[in-house]
Amino acid sequence: MSNKATKKAICILSGGMDSTLSSYIAKKDGYEIIAVHFNYGQRTEQRELKAFRDICSDLDIVNKYEIDIPFFTQIGASALTDESIDVPVDGVESGVPITYVPFRNGIFLSITAAIAEKEEAQAMYIGVVQEDSSGYPDCTDEFISDITKAINQGTKETTNIEIITPLVHLSKQQIVQYAKELNVPLEHTWSCYKESDEACGVCDSCRLRLNGFKLANIKDPIPYKV
Repeated sequence: MSNKATKKAICILSGGMDSTLSSYIAKKDGYEIIAVHFNYGQRTEQRELKAFRDICSDLDIVNKYEIDIPFFTQIGASALTDESIDVPVDGVESGVPITYVPFRNGIFLSITAAIAEKEEAQAMYIGVVQEDSSGYPDCTDEFISDITKAINQGTKETTNIEIITPLVHLSKQQIVQYAKELNVPLEHTWSCYKESDEACGVCDSCRLRLNGFKLANIKDPIPYKV
């Protein structure tokens, strides 16, 4: 058993506000962080990669993985990975939004579990948000609990991984406030689904983010078109 000083956590870090705060919480929890980022053909892939690298530098993370998952663009079915489907900007979708990428978190967690097993990490952090998310089925407590069980079932007996979701029951307002408390460099994060130079301000992700800042009475430090 590794001693407490060297407990390791793999943080799934997209470069967005939620995953960045999660990584800062992992640091506060005393873990040595190994960061994992996925390039999966999303519209803002290059901008998210820049955010990931900036945040790794802020957190002094040396051990990091940048993983390419090209097949999401092959299957399409999501406005994030299929250029022929427009990203909705009117905020009136009901049910699972068109920005949902099929089983994305399940695939991310499976790949991360393989890395965790290799690195002998005890935990994986993911910034899923249940109540204030866009209604994605792979962001719930129940899903995380079931996939944790499956991962531990399908790995070596000596592998015992806990999936930690520190934000799952927080609102975007609480996330902004918590990030402020931990001095998270929010100016390095990127949330927009559509644009890479200035955030669009009208997609679901921008709306949720801007509303969180507004309710927290804090100014969002990134540039917006609208």
